[in-house]
This record gives sequence, structure tokens and C-alpha cells, in this order.
Amino acid sequence: MPSPRTRPAAVLLLASALAVVGLGPAAAPAAAATVPVGSGSYSDTRPPGTSGPTTNTGAPVTPKLTAAARNRPVPTNDWWSSLAFQRYGDNPYSTPMYGHPLTYQATAGGLDVGYPTSPAIVGDGRQYEYAHKRDLTIGLTGLNSPDTKADDWSDWTVTPHWSDGARTLRTTIGHGSPFVYAKGSGGNAQITTAGTPTVFADQGNVLGITVAGHHYALFAPTGSDWNVAGSTVTAGLGSKDYFSVAVLPSTGALATFKKYAYSFVTDSKATWNYTGGTVKATYTLTTEAKEGTERGTLQALYRHQWLNTTDPLTSYTYVSPRGTMKVRESASFTTSQKASAVLPALPKSNGVDAARLRGYLNEVVNAADPFSGASDTYWTGKALGRLAQLVPVADQIGETGVRDRLLGLMKGKLQDWFTAGGANEFSYDKDWKTLTGYPASYGSDTELNDHHFHYSYYVYAAAIVAQYDQGWAADSAWGGMVKTLVRDAANPSRTDTAFPFLRGFDVYAGHSWASGHQGFAAGNNQESSSESTNLSAALVLWGSATGDTSLRDLGTFLLTTESESIAQYWFDADEQVFPSSYGHDTVGMVWGSGAAYATWWTANPEEIHGINVLPVTGGSLHLGGEKAAIRRNIAEMERENGGPAVEWRDILWEFQSLADPGAAKAKWDAGHAGYTPEQGESKAHTYHWINTLDTLGAPDATVTGDIPTSAVFTKGTTRTYAAHNHGATARTVTFSDGKTLSVPARSTATGTGTGSTDPDPDPDPPTGNTFQLRSGGALTTATGGTAGSDTIASAGGANRDGTPYQPLVYEARGVNGTLAPGAQTAFRLQVDAGTTVGLGQQAKISYDFTGDGTFDRTETYHYFATDPVTGWEEYTQARGLKASTGTPRDLNGGTVRLEVWNAIGNGTSKLQTGTDKSVLVIPYS
Repeated sequence: MPSPRTRPAAVLLLASALAVVGLGPAAAPAAAATVPVGSGSYSDTRPPGTSGPTTNTGAPVTPKLTAAARNRPVPTNDWWSSLAFQRYGDNPYSTPMYGHPLTYQATAGGLDVGYPTSPAIVGDGRQYEYAHKRDLTIGLTGLNSPDTKADDWSDWTVTPHWSDGARTLRTTIGHGSPFVYAKGSGGNAQITTAGTPTVFADQGNVLGITVAGHHYALFAPTGSDWNVAGSTVTAGLGSKDYFSVAVLPSTGALATFKKYAYSFVTDSKATWNYTGGTVKATYTLTTEAKEGTERGTLQALYRHQWLNTTDPLTSYTYVSPRGTMKVRESASFTTSQKASAVLPALPKSNGVDAARLRGYLNEVVNAADPFSGASDTYWTGKALGRLAQLVPVADQIGETGVRDRLLGLMKGKLQDWFTAGGANEFSYDKDWKTLTGYPASYGSDTELNDHHFHYSYYVYAAAIVAQYDQGWAADSAWGGMVKTLVRDAANPSRTDTAFPFLRGFDVYAGHSWASGHQGFAAGNNQESSSESTNLSAALVLWGSATGDTSLRDLGTFLLTTESESIAQYWFDADEQVFPSSYGHDTVGMVWGSGAAYATWWTANPEEIHGINVLPVTGGSLHLGGEKAAIRRNIAEMERENGGPAVEWRDILWEFQSLADPGAAKAKWDAGHAGYTPEQGESKAHTYHWINTLDTLGAPDATVTGDIPTSAVFTKGTTRTYAAHNHGATARTVTFSDGKTLSVPARSTATGTGTGSTDPDPDPDPPTGNTFQLRSGGALTTATGGTAGSDTIASAGGANRDGTPYQPLVYEARGVNGTLAPGAQTAFRLQVDAGTTVGLGQQAKISYDFTGDGTFDRTETYHYFATDPVTGWEEYTQARGLKASTGTPRDLNGGTVRLEVWNAIGNGTSKLQTGTDKSVLVIPYS
């Protein structure tokens, strides 16, 4: 949903707190009134009486870029967009920017830096935020710049630029970076602290200071010396022009950070691939050695990343609004996830009465105005999406006449918008290098908001048309305009001079941003994560329907990545992200500084909960991967609402059906006669959705097919396999549990699968260094286990600190591995003491390097004191090493053992097994 709509006082309070093959023309359009694209066209000038990007006072504004960056397309909807978009005329620098773990704000004197570690609950308890608060400013002596501009950027880093004529400063900052890399001329390096710093280490050109309880390291060129005078710290740069600052996880980390202090990051890049039901992504930093030869670096991974990597991580962690960040000592890491499923529609089932569905379909197609008076890009898109959901549904029951009438309505509306010169059109802005639809809405023109939201519906509708009419979707027909919208909202190219790379999608944060100017104290925001994934699902369907596997795989990467981020950061699926003091189980919008139980236009709980569900489509199945979170979500909505949904009943029924189809159907049966569908919904679609899932069961995300347009549903012990084949020849889809499904050309097929007779065979253990715990005492690198728990015996009221007492023991034997230099053992164990007070769980990891029965290396960690509140808590190596014996070396057929016991207390506790939430990560490759 748009961000913003109107801003009531409560929301204002919250806010304050290509030369690309197949994607159309390669360069910005030449000067002409109309730019033809296949059968369609767009304009290179705005319609009379309309606006492009403006300041808050309505004055036209152009990007704030240096000469070096002036011809590059700006990724307008990013975590740092206020550097380039001067929304507020009296602030030529930036608003707070949330890189995580560090926060930043550009000022006349340089870059303010903070590390917020304590959340505040604001807005009547509706918002939590780790607001930017300056610890120090990185600058040059005497610097007083009239503005700050964007000088360079890559996938998740940016380089702000200051110049006052005599002095020039550039800093490189980014997501996950504990470092700020600075280059300056015309003055000495100057760090101005918010209070008098405490110096904990002074090595001349390396200085360790503590400010506001946070530890920082300052690194000047070799041969220089930091001088502390009150709250001003300076160092001469001599003939050099570089220095760096890092936030440390502890004072003891100084030596490690010093190793990488002169390895300056110059580029960040994400790459991805989809193969056989798995999405892999690699995140790589390019560095330049300013001194010495070190080219490695340190980067902090977000929760959605470290949950899905087997790469070794250090014991270092940081606090962030997205939960704990874990540090990797390398210039790259790789994540691997099961791909999120997408279908054009839920498959045919015997739970749907054709006659009843036919009546609902006729209500839509025979309406006096099937588009409900929509005129702007957003509401037209919503209407297109509503019709698009019904095309495959009509086709399933043989209503080809209704299907074709729906397709005709969609084609007509799309072609109208895809042709310049009428009452509605798309227009290109050469300054901002963006395509905007007019009439615009919700700041899509003046603030560059929400392009991914609006255009998702157009691409989705076009993909459904392409499924039935490949000629219409050809580049020479209307497909060229579809791809031009894709280039604006989700361009996969970094070399396209007309549109930026992935305008709104933040590849490192794992989700999109909605605001085009990021002009808020709380950073950027995204409200409707589900309208963002609607674009990703649309890319999967469009790419599949047109044979463009590159766009299909881009959509799969975006959807799969954002699905995990939504689960963690919007729905707190593991209950490990939201602060314990925050009294909500879900949020309506995520901010750079935190998140809020709110929307831009209402405080009604139904919309707060539903805005991250709509539109409900065959691309919504990923939400069913976190069924416990759905149940908590629905329960909270009904508590806050004072009862079941009244307004957006259909959206919330459909959401509930992804976890509990029977309960959702009962609500539909009781209430379908007297409700008004949400504007993007219809009774035809809701009836089909709820009754299909009641028949087939909820989505089963543990099993994937080897094409993106496949899904699995489970009811009781029965799995139903479904897949849509967009191709011109039949194919066999193979699922990760060994079952296969034959799918005719251009058809959806369902079945119970053939092949494996085991409904849940154990996969061959993958290689890797991450071990899950299995009840019974096994450590395994296999994934996809069944969640369970083991009981940890009572310490019997004695102090067992450091000495295993009746421990749970888990082992892996025959392990081979090369010791990773500098890496350390890591673990995350989910433990729960229930309501018992005074318990503390402790872990010991032992290594038998050769498997001869003698443990050559042991590591005992400080115990973790659990709270007397029922619910899982996470015990990690961050508690610190209590004792160790032996020197690490390579494993050759070795044994790895994990022991867990209660070190103190007089009661039992539990240890979670069978999931990727309780794992041991050994420092081997």
C-alpha cells in the first residue's frame, strides 16, 4: 500500500521519531514528445499541470550529485536516499541514515556517526526505534561544507562528498560495515566526540576510545599520531589522504579490526542464481589496500542472512533494529534458501463448487465498471490485479468466455496506459531517470514513492495475459512497455544508463524501501511488504510466460530473500527481533530505526495486519512458511480489534488459511454473505482461495519443486504437488522429497506425486560446517528436520559451572575439515526454563581431530541465565569462552561433540532440536 497516503498526527509522530538484452532501449530516450516501444509508447515530458520530484514546499528538485556521479541513474529508494534527494529545502545535507550497525547523518562539518544499542518504545507503545544519536563526527579541521552530495555508490554502500572550497572529504559507508572509510584533503583528520572520550588504547596512529558506552577505533596513516584535546581528536595525514573509524564489539577486538583498517571498501555486489528449487546469493565487497597487502574485511550479517549461511562467522556481534548482527571475517559470504513458490493461481480442487464460483465471476465481469472508477496508477493497478486473479480461476472451470472477457478488459486498460498522449500515460524524467505514471498518486511523482508497489500490478496482470497470449507479450507488441516498467522498478542491470539497478530493493537489507526521498528522522520505510513481493512474483510469472529465465530468476531471488526478511522483521517469526519491551507480535511498517504497529492512513488493527498480506495471489504462498507467526498475528489482530475482522475480512481469512485452512473456511462460511470485498479482492477469488486450501491443505514450504512455479500443500499426512508449466512442451517437475509430477504444456497439474515412496526421505547430508541438533544425540549438516526438544537435567541445586553434569550429548563422527584461519566456534541454542527461576544452561564443544577417541581440543562457554518466562531464548557463543584446552588444527575423520547441561538451579529446562535455530558452527571449511 502506498507510503504515505495522508499523515494523521499519530503517524507524523512516528515518522519524526539497458543495454540489457530483452529489456528495451539501452539509453535514456532522445528528445522527442513520444518514445515508441513496440506497439506502445511513453512520453519524455510530463503531462501539463503535473509535477515531478519537488521539495516539501513544492519547488522542483534535481539529484544532489557530484560531477563524477551526475550521469549515473540514482537508486532513489534506498537507505541513503536523502543524500541525493533534498526533500527539505533547509537541509542540504541528509536526514539520519541507518546503515546498521552504525547510523549516520551528514552535516556541514562532516559525518555524524552513532551506534544505538537501547530501544525506545514511542507513539503510545506502537513503535520501537533505535534512533540515531551522534557519538562522534568524522571530518577535517575547519571543514564547513555548504552541502553534501552523493559521489559514488554500489549495491549497499555509498560515498557522501563534502567540499567547502578549501577542504574535501569523502566517506564510504554501508550496510553491515563496522568501518567508515574516509579520504580527505585540505585539513587534518578530525573526530569530534559527543562527550569527552575515554582512551582505552593509544598506539600512536591507532587510538581506542569509548564514547557514550560505545567503543570506537580510530586509524590514521602509519607515522601519524592522534591527539586528544577534550572532545576533539585530530591526526595529521602527512602526504596521505586516508583514515578510518570503526565501532568495536568490545575493546578486545581492537587487534582484529586493526588488521582490516586500511583495507578500504570500494565496491559491493550481490550475485544470485536459481537451480533446482534453491536460491543462492553471494555478497562480495571489493577492497583496496591503503597500507600493506590486506584485502579482507569484516562485515556484519543481518539475521535473515546468517540464518541461511554455512560460512564461518566470528564470535563478534552487534545490536541492530533487525536483531543481532553477526560478523564475518571475509570479503564475501553466500546464503542458500529454498525458493519461495509462485503459482498463477491455486490449482483446481473438488472443494470448489463450479456453479457457485461462476456466479461470483459473473458479478465481476458484468459490473458496470470493472475498474471501479480507478484513474491513477495505484488504484488502476489494484483493479488490474483483481481481474488478473480471476483469469486462471475461470479457466479451471471451463468458463473460457469469462476468461477471455477478463483478458480483454485487462489488455484494453494496459494498452491505454502503455500509450502516450491520452488521459493516462507513463512519462520519463531524464534528471531522475525514472518512469512515472500519470495521474500519479501517493507521492509516486513528487516524492518518487512506491513505484514497485504500483507497477507490480501492471507486470502481474501482463504476466497473466502473456500466459494466454504470447503474441501480445512480444517485445514488438506490448511486452516492450512491460519491460520498461520492470527497468524502472526492478532493473537487473548495473550498466543501464536510463534506469538504476534495483531502484527500490535493498539487496543487503533483504527488502525494498518505499520512500523516494528518505526524508525522515527514522530513516526510510516500507509499509506493504506484500505489494513489494507482488512485483517479485510478477517477475517470476512474466519471465516464465515469456521464456525470460533471467527475469524469472531475478524474481525468485527477490521473492525468496524478501520472504525471509518479512518473516523476521515484519512478523518476528522467531520472536528474536522485536525488543522484549515492545508489546506487539507484528508491525505494519518497518523503518530504518525500527518498526511500527501502524499504517500511513489508519490505526485500525485490521489494516495494520492486512497491509502486509494484500494482494493475496499465488505469490503469497511464502507467508505459509511461518504458521505459528500467522496464528500469533491473527490472535493479536482480534485482541486489538476487540473481535474478528469487520472491514478486511477477506484478506485476513485468506491469510489465516495459509496456516489453518479449516478455521478460515469456518469464518468464510459464517460471514461471506454480508461483507464488502477489499478493493483489490473479489468474492470469486476469496471463495476459490479458502475452499481450495481447505481441500488441499496449507502450503508446505519444506518441499520445493525444480521450477519456481511449483508448490506443495499438506493436509494431515497427504501432500498434494502442484506446478504450472508455461512451456510449449510437457515436462516433469521433480520435488526435493523425490516425488515427481508430469505437467502438460501450458497447464497446471496436481497430484500426490510419483517416485519416492517415503513421504519425507532424509536428503543426502550437504557439505558445510553448520550442524543441527537431532533428538537422540546426533549432529548433522542435513536440513529439514522436525522441530522437537530434549530435556536438560536439573543441576540439583549445586553449582555445576564448568563441569558437565548429566549433559545432553550430541556428536558427529567422520568429520573432515580445514581449519579456517582466525575463525572461531559459534553456536546458537534455543533454550527454555519455562517458569523456573535461577537456571543457567552451559555448553561445551570438544574436538577429536583424528577420531581416535581422545578429545584434543575443548571449549567451555560461560553459562546462560534463562528467564522464568515460557518461550525460547537464544544462547550463543557471545556469552564468552570460560575455558579451553588444546590447539585447534584440521579435522581428519574427526569427532565433534556438543554437551549442554544446567550449570546452576534446581529444575529442568529444554533445548530445541531439529531446526536451523539450534545449530553448532565449527570453524572449518
